Amino acid sequence: MALTGRAALLAALAAIAVLFAPEPGLTVLAAALVLAVLVTADLLLAGAVRGLRFQRDGERRMRLGQSAAIGLIVENPGRRRVRGVLRDAWQPSACAAPRTAPLDVPPHERRRLVTTVTPTRRGDREAVAVTVRSVGPLGLAARQRTFHVPWTIRVLPPFLSRRHLPARLARLRELDGRHPALVRGQGTEFDSLREYVVGDDVRSIDWRASARSNDVVVRTWRPERDRRVLIVLDTGRTSAGRVGVAPVPGSGPSGWPRLDWSMDAALLLAALAARAGDRVDFLAYDRAVRAQVSGASRTELLSSLVNVMAPIEAELVESDAAGMVSAVLSRARRRCLVVLLTDLSAAAMQEGLLPVLPSLSSRHLVLVASVADPRVAGMAAGRGTAEAVYDAAAAERSRGERRGITAVLRRHGVEVVDALPEDLAPALADAYLALKAAGRL
Repeated sequence: MALTGRAALLAALAAIAVLFAPEPGLTVLAAALVLAVLVTADLLLAGAVRGLRFQRDGERRMRLGQSAAIGLIVENPGRRRVRGVLRDAWQPSACAAPRTAPLDVPPHERRRLVTTVTPTRRGDREAVAVTVRSVGPLGLAARQRTFHVPWTIRVLPPFLSRRHLPARLARLRELDGRHPALVRGQGTEFDSLREYVVGDDVRSIDWRASARSNDVVVRTWRPERDRRVLIVLDTGRTSAGRVGVAPVPGSGPSGWPRLDWSMDAALLLAALAARAGDRVDFLAYDRAVRAQVSGASRTELLSSLVNVMAPIEAELVESDAAGMVSAVLSRARRRCLVVLLTDLSAAAMQEGLLPVLPSLSSRHLVLVASVADPRVAGMAAGRGTAEAVYDAAAAERSRGERRGITAVLRRHGVEVVDALPEDLAPALADAYLALKAAGRL
């Protein structure tokens, strides 16, 4: 049961009448009795809410930044009209509107109400409860009941870097249209035979063919075009930091988490590599495997990736680098490109990835991609006050440590992409194309 504002107003008027009554005690008793009778009668005449039936319809998946309409069908099997207010409550990050809606369902009929959700975060956004308040004909009291009407919308990553895909695909077509470069080395495919010239590696001499042709013949090789790419997403504590400006309205002024920027870059790289004919697998890891995609076809790859990425959240724990490398090695038996999306924090890298990196880089081509914080560059330029100078010194130290980590990684044969949030996705795609063009992939 719930009392309305009209009942409160009636009680206030009764209290005023008591002030001027010759017998206040009797007046209070009479006013309370009348009000109780009216409220009871209103409750008895109000439509029953216990037997209401509900059914939902609408979208099950949507991209972050979009809006979706979710229908709620209310059926009244009772004998009285249900007239009042309905509240369809969702998780706060779903941003459901309107919060309440008027309800008027005649007996044995149904009505459809629409709630528009505009989520501000990835993941599964769920409907919490439906509360119906059926007001009596006098408007003094109402019957109220809360129902659980489940519905879940999976909010997918928006893949904003898709706009960079046409330009990279054009470069990929140019790369595929060139005459294959004749190179020699590990991980390449045999192309043809030709006569030996000064400067050729003697290890490429084909002795049997040389004996048949009475001349020294060497084997030529071509870069492989259908290699495997394993994208590894670090979901540890460093991925929770917010950097840049959130490109999706309503996501907050403090920017996107590093995890979301990394996901966007991973989607662009996966789309490009799939078009190039490479096999793309995905692994999300911190101290355990959070999500993985393996063996997806070219047509199903992007849908599989966005679906498994959607519910991933950054875990506030230190990532287990040794466990991550072990998980990669157990999934990638043959040499492939391992793209690790993580943070180039000096402390985290020195204690985590660097000690176990040789076991990974000796068997695979490793590319580390990281999101740089644009606020650090802004702090480094500050000189106006003493506080700004101290901030600039701290920022320069941070940038120096980051450059030092990058140099150490490159000495281990690791490719590094360190870019601002908005530039990470195209920079990673360009690095992949450069490896393709050089015949290293």
